[in-house]
Amino acid sequence: MTSKQQSLVVGVDVGGTFTDLFVLDEASGTARIVKVPSTRGEEARGFMNGVARVADSAAAIATIVHGTTVGTNALLERKVARTGIITTRGFRDVLEMRRRDRPQTWGLRGSFTPVVPRDLRREVDERVLADGTLHTPVDLDQVRAEARALLDAGCEAVCVFFINTYANPENERRAVAAVRQIWPNAHVTSASEVLPEIREFERCSTATLNASLQPVVGGYLSRLESDLRAQGFGGELLVVQSNGGVMSRQTASDLPVRTALSGPAAGVIACAAIARAAGYPNAITGDMGGTSFDVSLVADGEAALAAQTAIEFGMVIRSPMIQIETIGAGGGSIASVDASGMLQVGPESAGSIPGPACYGRGNMRPTVTDANVLLGRIAADRPLGGGLLAALDAEKSQQAIEEHVARPLGLDVHAAAEAILTVANARMAGAIRLVSIERGHDPRRFAYMPFGGGGALHVCAMMREVGVGTGIVPRYPGVTSALGCVIADMRHDAVQTINRPLTEVDVADLQRRIDELADACQRRLDSAGVRFEAVREVIALDMLYAGQTHTLPVELSDARSKPLTVDSIRAAFEAAYATAFGRVLDGIPIRLMNLRYARIGVRPKFDLAVLAPEGTGSIAPLGTQRVFHEGQWHDAVRYARLELPVGTRIDGPAILEQPDTTVWLEPGFHAEVDAHGNLLVRPS
Repeated sequence: MTSKQQSLVVGVDVGGTFTDLFVLDEASGTARIVKVPSTRGEEARGFMNGVARVADSAAAIATIVHGTTVGTNALLERKVARTGIITTRGFRDVLEMRRRDRPQTWGLRGSFTPVVPRDLRREVDERVLADGTLHTPVDLDQVRAEARALLDAGCEAVCVFFINTYANPENERRAVAAVRQIWPNAHVTSASEVLPEIREFERCSTATLNASLQPVVGGYLSRLESDLRAQGFGGELLVVQSNGGVMSRQTASDLPVRTALSGPAAGVIACAAIARAAGYPNAITGDMGGTSFDVSLVADGEAALAAQTAIEFGMVIRSPMIQIETIGAGGGSIASVDASGMLQVGPESAGSIPGPACYGRGNMRPTVTDANVLLGRIAADRPLGGGLLAALDAEKSQQAIEEHVARPLGLDVHAAAEAILTVANARMAGAIRLVSIERGHDPRRFAYMPFGGGGALHVCAMMREVGVGTGIVPRYPGVTSALGCVIADMRHDAVQTINRPLTEVDVADLQRRIDELADACQRRLDSAGVRFEAVREVIALDMLYAGQTHTLPVELSDARSKPLTVDSIRAAFEAAYATAFGRVLDGIPIRLMNLRYARIGVRPKFDLAVLAPEGTGSIAPLGTQRVFHEGQWHDAVRYARLELPVGTRIDGPAILEQPDTTVWLEPGFHAEVDAHGNLLVRPS
């Protein structure tokens, strides 16, 4: 098949309930969505079922970009490969000691089980000092003996982690080479290759989790690519990273720890692009799925990045990733009345199996979805998921809410259902305030952009709670993460610890390190075999005043256009510090901790206007639906959202239905269809 015939670019997001595909035909300039049930534990099968519905042959697909939760689920469920650690003598417990934190802030008791048990953390003689001086050469005979012992103990993967390798990795390089000679597979991780950065716990944790995921994620991606090739696929398989960029399948297999927030990151990237196109460079995104509500902030068109995250307590990953706050407030979040008589919603979830009570699969505890069904915001005869689920049972929703919430609180069942939504909305609004107000941003200056299967049901409530003036409901809220896979650029990040007072920094050496990181990241870009419209770079330094603990990222925007000097670096740091804290600290020495580098391959973009409805469409209502809101019943007009032409205005109360979600437009709000097919929601 010629490249002209290979015109399809497919984004695939595998969720817990559904596998979503966004299909862009570059030749015709059209787009469509595909939704199939996920197969938990056999994600590749659901993936292939979706691909089979994209085209008659996989040979018609030029590129597949995959947002995967395989790594995240493996960590959360502790279903990772049996992994060993070879480390410096005296440091086998770094993974267990962490940062002297604990799972619960209060109380004297608690427990933590590291992903690698103590008997599989083996020590050898070697030592590098903090300044890079080689104190004790590594004993390679010990390294080989411990590697064989780990193999005998059934380890499938191994991580080599030596102290102070950020300053001098020579001992670790020699040890890794020795282990790779005898290890029967490619699952050997070098901590200094994954994260050559100061702070031993973060480096050990990140590298160990990478090693434990290599067999899981690498095996999954290899099988997936093999299945695709067998179906005639001859294009490129790319994988979304936690930083919102994409990488090649091989890089993802080597560095699976970078896929930890793959799916949610893709959704934020899509929202940033859609909001920019709609004229709103500042947006707060809210992804509401079955279990969680994920919130992120986009400022000046760019998603905020965090240096590290914890997938679960003690599972710290230090790698640039989109800053996402998660709470347990999804459609499946369970409502209950605690011993003190307080109504609680989440974090426990009914998930997709058995799911909310209205699914009729055995669960009889009420959820957020049950409240929406009982109050008429979701039509029971038109379930979420575009009909892929059986019809919903509103009676079971009523029974569950009556028994577990209404009766204990002495409320009417509809008032109890509305109370469930009030609590859930308050929790979600708190998450929005966390990423905005608590970080110095006024949410009133931002648009709110809900996505995921349940987000659009709560758009007006979030706007009311937080004071946001505009809501943007994207054309396909339920498949936004799959759309983000198609939009995302290829990005590779690298870091190198410097750890010097600014006055002692060798600027020529710093420039040489920048060039080395640029070359290494460019090789990663080249290995993907993908065409780029442009390549850009981001150069930044982690800096702080002497005596401080936390660093401040300082971007060097003119590092290539002007010669770097100590004075120019100082000026950049003081400007960044004044912006962050309102002042600079005179007379205190400045220290440069880390050099950070990102190389971004800009992939060809498509005009988001292809998502807009074609022709004049139809504004004929589908009928009316009784909806309970703020203590009384309303007759809400129902519309087929995807058929509404550009420029259409709908006044609430109204329900706008589409295969992947439902939009509830409250009284006092109206929505207009913009030129990209988005719904712009505003108070009337």
